[in-house]
Amino acid sequence: MKLPLLKGRPLALATSALLTVAASQASAYDFQNGNAPVELVISNVAPAIFQDVSTSGGDATLVLRITAQITNAWFDAAAPYHPTAVGVYSRIPNRPASESVDNENINIATVYASYQVLKTLLPHRLNEWRQILIDAGLDPDDNSTDLTTPVGIGNVAGAAVVEGRLNDGMNQAGWVNQDVHPQPYADYTGYEPKNTAYELKRPSKWQPDVQRKGVGLYKVQQFVTPQYSNVEPYAYDDPQQFSVPWPANSFAPFKHLYKQQADEVLAASANLTEDQKLKAELFDNKILSLGFSAVFAAQSRGLSLMEFIQLDFLTNMAAFDAGIFVWQEKIEYDAVRPFSAIRHIYGDQPVEGWGGPGAGTVTMPANQWRAYMEEADHPEYPSASSCFCAAHSQSARVFLGDDQLGFPVEYPAGSSRIESGLTPAADTTIVFDTWSDFEQDCGQSRVWAGVHFQAAVDESLAYCGVFGDMAYNYMQSLIDGTAPVRGPSSPLKDPSTFEKKWWK
Repeated sequence: MKLPLLKGRPLALATSALLTVAASQASAYDFQNGNAPVELVISNVAPAIFQDVSTSGGDATLVLRITAQITNAWFDAAAPYHPTAVGVYSRIPNRPASESVDNENINIATVYASYQVLKTLLPHRLNEWRQILIDAGLDPDDNSTDLTTPVGIGNVAGAAVVEGRLNDGMNQAGWVNQDVHPQPYADYTGYEPKNTAYELKRPSKWQPDVQRKGVGLYKVQQFVTPQYSNVEPYAYDDPQQFSVPWPANSFAPFKHLYKQQADEVLAASANLTEDQKLKAELFDNKILSLGFSAVFAAQSRGLSLMEFIQLDFLTNMAAFDAGIFVWQEKIEYDAVRPFSAIRHIYGDQPVEGWGGPGAGTVTMPANQWRAYMEEADHPEYPSASSCFCAAHSQSARVFLGDDQLGFPVEYPAGSSRIESGLTPAADTTIVFDTWSDFEQDCGQSRVWAGVHFQAAVDESLAYCGVFGDMAYNYMQSLIDGTAPVRGPSSPLKDPSTFEKKWWK
């Protein structure tokens, strides 16, 4: 069974397609020949992420939190069925080769490992996670830790990943700086924006936006999980060994440079094409772009179940580790977004740009200009999406051995999330021939969409491939069994030190 070809309206139709796959697997699952991580886990977890975590799939820190742990659990559960591999957080003895001649043991182990992780990550859906196992003919109450069986291996591997990542600095349990009621993933760093949503006192710095959430409903942005910069990476020791250049163009006293990069965003907005709109929407959704491209690559190349698990964990690890670095730099520079700079420069003077759904290019007061995509809830520099795509693409390239991709994304007429019923004008298929095309379009889509300046994209694309390389090297040490034993992860800094507001 393969996931259906990715279609837009990317969120609604792809979620529906995933649920259809899940329903089709609900009886008599073929553990010997199937791919349970895709057909049982992804097909059920992805819709839950869209519903509970990120309706757009764009809240990358929280999405990657879930996908990295799940794919880590798959890897640790599958490792004993490889001749030499060891887990990240578990050291389960390798099983005889006769136990991995088909997919049955690996599939069963990965389902139980997923169950252990999902019970912790999304506990309010416990009955749904139980039902995945029940529908596939497995017992969710089988708590065996017998390391000669796939059930025991899966339970032990999944529990080890849970323990390994619970206190890694992300504040998953929500108790850091909370005396009474836990607030999962709450900020403990004391971050405060330099500007309010209503006044830009420091035009070089990030300003939270006021974003519409429904009829008459609005929200003021808060920096999402600034503590992500304090999370222990998988494949390197300390993000402070890496840095990108200071974003000089976003320093308001450099008026010419500040205006020039704002004008570049306005020009992109005024000349926005249908193709660019569709790509902007795709890359804003990390599940449908990053997640599905890896699944497609594995399926199109005929990778084995073991190879798919390795590739999917690798690409998630690379992006997860890259994000820790990006959040460090975002806190360091706390840079202004295009919408703030454009309003600051031009006020109520007329500018040209995208005028809203169906409006095309219009002339409007600058203080009414808005980006095609809503800005993410964090400072501008460097571009997180560009960095994720660069790390993801490079890790896939080195694992697969070449740059070829051929990833097709179908959009029925009118399936745009932003311009529903209007864009595209006719059924459209976009194909990313190579990983290089994928990462380049991912980065540029952030400028087309009006949410990033060019420098933020350029620096991320130039730098972030290194996280793909490091993830691959760590993955190889896991596969050949030479990776050092790893204890439970911990924050890079003592959370109490963040009260000193060290970024100022």
